[in-house]
Amino acid sequence: MKAYSVNLKDNYSFLQGGVLQCILMDMPFDIETDWKRPAVIVVPGGGYGMVSKREGEPVAAQFLAKGFQTFVLTYLCAPDKVRYPEQLFELSCAVDYVKKHAEEFCVNPDEVFVIGFSAGGHLTGNLAVEHQNVSQKAGVELDCKPTATGLCYPVISSIHGHFSSFENLLDGYTDEAKTELLKTLNLDEAANKDTPPAFIWATAEDELVPTDNSIRYAWALDKQGISYELHIYPTGRHGLSVGDKEICTQMGETQKAARWVNDCIEFFHRYVKEPF
Repeated sequence: MKAYSVNLKDNYSFLQGGVLQCILMDMPFDIETDWKRPAVIVVPGGGYGMVSKREGEPVAAQFLAKGFQTFVLTYLCAPDKVRYPEQLFELSCAVDYVKKHAEEFCVNPDEVFVIGFSAGGHLTGNLAVEHQNVSQKAGVELDCKPTATGLCYPVISSIHGHFSSFENLLDGYTDEAKTELLKTLNLDEAANKDTPPAFIWATAEDELVPTDNSIRYAWALDKQGISYELHIYPTGRHGLSVGDKEICTQMGETQKAARWVNDCIEFFHRYVKEPF
């Protein structure tokens, strides 16, 4: 096993920042086979005001143990004096970087998944609905379409969601510009036929991001004929991460919600060729 970090700005000069932590099995396969692992990029939440550590490495560790090469994106946010679309560009470059270095990572470049939490779920969903436009917006050709996404108690809508996430994301824009940007940043309104499949989960007890967000995104995918799986677990507060007791010591009953990891992995396996 090996772990190291890549400064995305060193590889994509138009970025302001972004760090991709690589947590990988080191030569994990029989040298005589051509086996490749799928990849998952983890995007922690934090309301676009910070990047939650508890939604990074603990998630990567679970997926690493289940046969994925893993990556955690630390993206710039409001305290770094950046605003949209910097975060979208950083995630797009992270996907592009993993695909371009697939051989080095022992990764199948056609199997690059992205999992996001809360505001990180919004960022992941933003890439899902906008990937086809990113190269034009950035002025750089990027191969950034995820194979599928995992949205964990995601912020989806500025109307029904976590309002401060949108305030942080769009700080400095005029009201007129915000109205225009929200046409794509309200993800339930922006889903289209090129949006990747999604595994979506939330809890009925979420007091911070209404469960309505997850339902709206699932319904938007359904209307487009996009494959999805939606779970609303009955108990658990916002920010469960992997949902185990080590991470969620103060969050009450999380046992059922913790099933999301295996549920998500089963969903992703629909889109991989390796016989797990």
